Amino acid sequence: MNPRTVTVLALGSAQTLAWASSYYLPAILARPIARELGFAAPTLFAVFSVALLVSALVGPLAGQLIDRHGGRRVLMGSNVLFGAGLLALALAQGLTWVVVAWLVLGLAMGAGLYDAAFAALVRLYGRDSRQAITGITLIAGFASTVGWPLTTLMLEHLGWRGACLAWAGLQAVLALPLNAGLPKTAVAGTHAQAPPAAGPPLADPPPPPRGTAALLALLLALLSFVSTAMAAHLPALLQAGGATLAAAVLAGSLIGPAQVAARLLEFGVLRRLSPLISARVASLTHPVGAAVLLLAGGTGALPFAVLHGAGNGLLTIVRGTLPLALFGATGYGARQGWLTLPARLLGSLAPWLFGLALARWGVRAAWLSGGMCVGAFGCLLLLHAPRD
Repeated sequence: MNPRTVTVLALGSAQTLAWASSYYLPAILARPIARELGFAAPTLFAVFSVALLVSALVGPLAGQLIDRHGGRRVLMGSNVLFGAGLLALALAQGLTWVVVAWLVLGLAMGAGLYDAAFAALVRLYGRDSRQAITGITLIAGFASTVGWPLTTLMLEHLGWRGACLAWAGLQAVLALPLNAGLPKTAVAGTHAQAPPAAGPPLADPPPPPRGTAALLALLLALLSFVSTAMAAHLPALLQAGGATLAAAVLAGSLIGPAQVAARLLEFGVLRRLSPLISARVASLTHPVGAAVLLLAGGTGALPFAVLHGAGNGLLTIVRGTLPLALFGATGYGARQGWLTLPARLLGSLAPWLFGLALARWGVRAAWLSGGMCVGAFGCLLLLHAPRD
């Protein structure tokens, strides 16, 4: 098997475990944790928001370390942090320890989720990383589809503490060895990095127009808010629109396959086009789905979930490939950390803010998420990617 394929399979599998055991955990475990420890479930979502804020602040430093040393050691360190945070959560006896556990998980997310994985790939393969980035998102696109049912199963048979312990064990037994097997990269400045699969490395493009970075950071922030808000509240939003609990769960289970289907489209067709095309498509699918939900009520739950999932699937790739197309591979990790810092900051507030909007407006909160995606589309109309 091609060494790059092995790398993509390993990193994609490790990313699936990372997302399932952190980002997608509160949707299933927030209420049982809060109920047993004696505080309200929204409090845990607020703690989760703080963890996302921590991950935002860690992102630039993690990117700099990957630029300098490669992604292998940074991603392995994130597995240790994931395991420690999950173990602390399993042993928590009150809100204070829950906060401590999620602060550790925030550090792990900042050093171990997609942005770090993308930076690791660019450190290995330079501007020839688009297919590899798409590849790991194809695999990890099933994180919610696998993670939510698996966490639910663990909750039923092991309780929430046992579920946290089980995820900690998977980090140690599976994720850590997968990241440990990634190719080593030389210290920045040497020439021992893994070469592209074929042909010379692609040169960096000329510097983009002034303001490009700010515009890109803004649109990534808007889209990140929507993505994070839906990860935390999509079932509740669908129920507010008139869907039954069973229909909302069914719709939610389609998000993962919709993400993967969209990424297959990117892998096969859209890869020949500018990443801006993928980005513009990604920014419009959620508003279309929101309009369907608002007009059709509960019967619009399935198309909304599919459209949101497809757009979110493309967005994940765009988050890695659009900065690469606009700015090139040099200093990618650190730049990615700073470009996505506003996205992580706004995303950290999304579970709380969208929860307030949902409580006040019900299904009409979809106007907020849809409007933010339309704003991101407007930003994208002002961006132009250079030609290779």
